[in-house]
Amino acid sequence: MSENILTFPRRLPRQQVAPNAVIGVLIFIATEIMMFAGFVSAFTITRAAYNTWPPIGQPRLPAGATLINTSALIASGIMMHFAARAWQRDPALARRPTLIALVLGLFFVCFQGAEWVRLIHEGLTLTSSNHGAFFYLIIGMHGLHASAAILALGIVYLKMAGRGVSEPAFRATRFFWYFVVAVWPVLYLRVYL
Repeated sequence: MSENILTFPRRLPRQQVAPNAVIGVLIFIATEIMMFAGFVSAFTITRAAYNTWPPIGQPRLPAGATLINTSALIASGIMMHFAARAWQRDPALARRPTLIALVLGLFFVCFQGAEWVRLIHEGLTLTSSNHGAFFYLIIGMHGLHASAAILALGIVYLKMAGRGVSEPAFRATRFFWYFVVAVWPVLYLRVYL
């Protein structure tokens, strides 16, 4: 008589859905989306309390000039998409579009810095009004994220030129850059217009 032995199937090796670097960046992005949503909500509530915006005596934000800057940032995001497509064919082909994305990102941050200097000279400061406080908080936080993402892009680019960069590191950096690019039009439409 044969024994009935209850057997369980062997465990299959656990497959990771995404590399840790990518998962970490996606979690970070989720928290940052919540932070920006909170900032924009507070700004919207505060702005609704005023009859005119910006408050009397405060300069208007340069929406037209910033629209040009916005197009540079969006073009940078498109270049990162081209870099991702090139990476699939050959990682070496991703270098040029990554460099272009990096240069466009640097242009964006430098343009924002020049805009800030001009606005400060016009009297818009952190303490001049709610308009100034929210502008520098929201746009400054985005600038901080953009600067960090540019640094990451620069590191990835240098590694591409040297010994190479891993696919998870390249993907995580791209996702961070896509976040910086994607959140900007929302901030632009809400804060500048």
